[in-house]
Amino acid sequence: MRIDAHQHYWRYDAVRDSWITPEMGAIRRDFLPAQVAPLLRAAGIAGVVAVQTDQSEQETDFLLALAADHPFIKGVVGWVDLLATDLEARLTRWQHERALKGFRHIAQGEPDDFLAREDIARGVAAVGRRGYAYDILIYPRQLAAAQALVARCPDVRFVLDHCAKPPIAGGDLSAWHDGLVRLAAHPNVICKLSGLVTEADHRSWTATELAPALDMALAAFGADRLMFGSDWPVCLLAAQYSTVHDVIMAWAGQLSEDEHAGIFGGTAVRAYRLEE
Repeated sequence: MRIDAHQHYWRYDAVRDSWITPEMGAIRRDFLPAQVAPLLRAAGIAGVVAVQTDQSEQETDFLLALAADHPFIKGVVGWVDLLATDLEARLTRWQHERALKGFRHIAQGEPDDFLAREDIARGVAAVGRRGYAYDILIYPRQLAAAQALVARCPDVRFVLDHCAKPPIAGGDLSAWHDGLVRLAAHPNVICKLSGLVTEADHRSWTATELAPALDMALAAFGADRLMFGSDWPVCLLAAQYSTVHDVIMAWAGQLSEDEHAGIFGGTAVRAYRLEE
């Protein structure tokens, strides 16, 4: 089963979605599963993982409702307050939701040491004990904190979103690469090949410019710990869905048939337990 492991859906609200600035006009509107369905069919993608954008439990419920109505949404990465004193009870509320596969907090918007905090690690460990994965969304400067979190939670399945956002537009990948290699040393971390076009120049990026970051991720994690994600609709700031898909497909042409199948489905199925 071919999987797109990273998509977002929302009914646009100017207050709630204030992160979508006026300069991001291409995505300042509703984006729902029916809009992407024909694009998935054209690309031969059978299923997707829907990932939270709003820091609320209502967001988790919203994505679960969409999954119930659209069978191609094979998994949901929601949000829960990791610091809640009743975290276990909050998680219990969703225990029968088969589509719920993981959780995420938008750590890139937090202080750089956020993920290194012991209270955050306790919350993530509680999530992991329930069998959920945990997505890490960070900038390169926060890689050290992510490594501290992963070291504290060796039994949790972690998914690094967007390769930790390599500074492709800036050109110097050295600091990002060093942090990525250290994080990849932990075998319980899987990396999404997603969100890269929006880290390049939105107007003039080329596949050649993306290749070094992709190659470094491959060297750090190995093909069996990489997965494809489109980051639709955020990717529309820099490229159409088909372009994002085709760039990763072309890059993965260097890999074996099994490795290619893993990146475009098998790894996501394993990381998010999509068949359970």
